[in-house]
Amino acid sequence: MRRHLGRYWQLWVMLAPALIVVIVFAYIPMYGIQLAFREFDPTKGLTGGEWVGLKYFRQFFESPLFWDLMRNTIVISLSTLVLGFLAPVLLALVINQILHSRLKRFVQTVTYLPHFISIVVIVGMLQVFLSPETGLITRFLALFGLDDINYLGSTTAFVPVYVLSDIWQHTGWNSIIYLAALAGVSTHLYEAARIDGASRLQIIRHVDIPALVPTMVILMILNMGGVLATGFEKIFLMQNTLNLPVSEVIATYTYKIGILSSQFSYSTAIGLFNTVINFAFLVLANQISKRVTDTSLW
Repeated sequence: MRRHLGRYWQLWVMLAPALIVVIVFAYIPMYGIQLAFREFDPTKGLTGGEWVGLKYFRQFFESPLFWDLMRNTIVISLSTLVLGFLAPVLLALVINQILHSRLKRFVQTVTYLPHFISIVVIVGMLQVFLSPETGLITRFLALFGLDDINYLGSTTAFVPVYVLSDIWQHTGWNSIIYLAALAGVSTHLYEAARIDGASRLQIIRHVDIPALVPTMVILMILNMGGVLATGFEKIFLMQNTLNLPVSEVIATYTYKIGILSSQFSYSTAIGLFNTVINFAFLVLANQISKRVTDTSLW
């Protein structure tokens, strides 16, 4: 270790600020996880309350809302994960086929921009465009017979609206890493494919997609670590009394229980359960990928 630090100390100095940030904001707060196993007493701090073991975990599992929360969270998360994973790949393949440099840069810029719009603004746009009476999108869909639908208040339309708006916002930005992978493909492969008479679709199938597979696998493994970690802000802002049966997820329920109802031990137990499940999905996806594709995080 002494020999290693003596040789690479400059690199460790450069890495030190990032390590400090991770330790301070990620690892030190984990000290509060024990609150999930204690009866929180504000006068005694995080470690002074009575030890209650798995009481709050059992309370959550036995709650009548447990299966509804799990169903809503899994439906929204998996829909966003699957469609949000495929869309950037397709966009990257399409952009990579654009030969005109100016048009290519224009398409990239247009598709990147929505990523930088605030979630609050995105939800505001949805409320304006999907207004039952004056919404532009609502009036357009009414031309096809899809009228008299409150898209933000309907239990059947909430998930499609959430997923499609999320794809629109983040697809362009998420395609950057795939475009970088495609940029690393040797031009000799494209030239050889064209000489052999391959069409554009055949080039995409036999050259581009195989080049993207390792990157796709790694990103899929990382995304599996957030299967139950649906975005709190957007869902919370889109919630109302009409769509609550399908929009109440673990993240919003934890906020209401912990912050609004001051049940800190109960909310900590729910959050810890969520984290453990996500970690289990991450490890499982990594092991499956390691056996099937020989590509993994560790």
